[in-house]
Amino acid sequence: MNKVKSLVLAGLLAFAPSIAMNGQALAQDNVAVAAPAADNAAAPADSAANAAAPAAEAAPVAKVAAPPRMKPTEGIGMPKPGEVTLQEQFTSTGHTARWLHDKMLLPLIFAISILVLALMLYAMWRFRASANPIPSKTSHNTFIEVVWTVLPVLILLVVAVPSIGLLADQYKPAPKDALTVKVTGYQWYWGYEYPDAGIPEFVSNMLTEEQAKASGEPHQLAADNRLVLPAGRPIKLIITAADVIHSFAVPSLWVKMDAVPGRLNEKSFTILEPGVYYGQCSELCGARHGFMPIAIEALPPAQFDQWVLSQGGKPAGAAPAVAAAAPAADAKL
Repeated sequence: MNKVKSLVLAGLLAFAPSIAMNGQALAQDNVAVAAPAADNAAAPADSAANAAAPAAEAAPVAKVAAPPRMKPTEGIGMPKPGEVTLQEQFTSTGHTARWLHDKMLLPLIFAISILVLALMLYAMWRFRASANPIPSKTSHNTFIEVVWTVLPVLILLVVAVPSIGLLADQYKPAPKDALTVKVTGYQWYWGYEYPDAGIPEFVSNMLTEEQAKASGEPHQLAADNRLVLPAGRPIKLIITAADVIHSFAVPSLWVKMDAVPGRLNEKSFTILEPGVYYGQCSELCGARHGFMPIAIEALPPAQFDQWVLSQGGKPAGAAPAVAAAAPAADAKL
């Protein structure tokens, strides 16, 4: 009898853990069955918010047509046949630089050259050997020495004032509202990216002679995808290179900045008038260095915003679509 009681007790002890686990599992199942009711009771607010989610997020963005490709103007933004001076400028720094070159530098070079030539011819004639059998014993002249020291100093001071101002303007930081464009030089083409507008990088290659002629653009300056910028708005270019050193240069905008691998160089300017402006890589970068042109299309602000929308980007100052279509449930909260 004692043996039977011992066997029954041992069996109960052996199966006790599994019985307890089954009991816990049953209790958890009961809780899980009861939980949906509580969740469903607390869910109406979330369901209402999800039901009232803005349709603009799911609906595709309407396609906006890009403005027509701007035609270049002969002699504007490009070299002219037989031109020996600077190109016509379309930035404020370009106007200052051209004035400094045409109205100050060239007249000074001409005047100084004529003065030196006249003094040299006069000395050759006045102190020739036939007219002066006995050479002069004059060792110095104080007045002349003062004049040829003070006069050049005054000339340099007059030139220095606008020159230093121009240097400062060329490297002035861009304002906070400037449009930022990243420019990358490759062998042998350019890449443009608009981080502010959300437009990914696209590349710009030179058009063939036939393509350029068909579009009415100068050969070896025309590009398939132009760098589109707004006229009248400040622009900040972040310039770099992916392989070797290039140089981003547009003479009519007074823009020239080296593109160095591993370095970000900055150039800021404002294009004064809409138009098409051409440039080229001006740093020897390989076999096709002469075939990587720069074509900038400066559009009026409204047309530039239209172009940004056509590329799937967001114009400056545009409010996000989600914020404009805020759900009614959020407004109640």
